[in-house]
Amino acid sequence: MRKAIIFYDQVKAGELIETNDGDYVFQYDSDYVKQYPDQFISFSMPVRKEPFRDNKLFPFFEGLIPEGWLLNIASKNWKLNKNDRMGLLLACCQNCIGAISVEPLRENHDE
Repeated sequence: MRKAIIFYDQVKAGELIETNDGDYVFQYDSDYVKQYPDQFISFSMPVRKEPFRDNKLFPFFEGLIPEGWLLNIASKNWKLNKNDRMGLLLACCQNCIGAISVEPLRENHDE
């Protein structure tokens, strides 16, 4: 399972999870839902308490991943398969153009 914290203009908006089954879940943070009910990250993902679920990476997050020659450079530098969409998102999208950023969430396995 891989996880990312999604920030909207440096405010934690929610978490994106790729499950061990390869499904995807995006959940807005409960504080974000209360404080910013009209500040969605995408028209296709309005702010709500319920999680969004899909068997492929949500189109909004797909759109953050580099394309073309930049994708070739990213996949080569990080040794990632171009089809590893979550891996590319985690590696390449911490400093996106625009208000959204993606920060990998590393689990502490010592607990």
